[in-house]
Amino acid sequence: MIKGLRVLAIVPARGGSKGIPLKNLKKVNGVSLVSIVGNVIKDVPEIDSSVVSTDHKKIALIAKASGIRAPFYRPEELSGDRIGDLEVLTHALLETELIDKITYDIIVMLQPTSPLRQAKHVSDTIQMMVDGKWDAVWTLSETDSKSHPLKQLVVKDSSINYYDDKGSKVIARQDLEPVFHRNGIAYVISRDCLVNQKSIKGNKTGALVIEGEHISIDTEWDLSLVNIINLANQN
Repeated sequence: MIKGLRVLAIVPARGGSKGIPLKNLKKVNGVSLVSIVGNVIKDVPEIDSSVVSTDHKKIALIAKASGIRAPFYRPEELSGDRIGDLEVLTHALLETELIDKITYDIIVMLQPTSPLRQAKHVSDTIQMMVDGKWDAVWTLSETDSKSHPLKQLVVKDSSINYYDDKGSKVIARQDLEPVFHRNGIAYVISRDCLVNQKSIKGNKTGALVIEGEHISIDTEWDLSLVNIINLANQN
């Protein structure tokens, strides 16, 4: 709880990942991605309760073993790869409120695929949202200039063109306005934003920029990079 507001962490972890089968059970430094989230949640004092939203029995069991509740299974119609975060979070929130017989004021989405997050990142995001009275706060990382939108190209019939015509005017990276991408560390959303505005972003969303390298795992290559970074941090 923070300033009298109840906080619910929701861990979305379906079983049907196409890129990496059962991605949420993959291990970093010998610990599954779901268990890593559970360990982080234990160190975030603002979080009152946590639940996993999953359609997979083993994920539910591992989540419970790491301290995340699994009081329901995600229905089949919310388990496909074309289902958005809004639908998943809304279902999990309303189901949990029904079970707990209380209303939560703040929802924190913690995706298992960002295993380099620290508890302080989550606490800082919650604090920023409450202090700034934002509808939501997302954590971001600055995008490397090599991946800047104005440096991207498109290919059609083997012919190269700029993704954006403004790219032809870029001479040096100093000409580029910094851009940012979601790193998946934390999405903190007010109940009103989620349920009434029907958005995870809302009308007024703040950005908490996190320094350092953070990887959101989509591929085996990403998983390998995380293990390398963890190994380097231990040395």
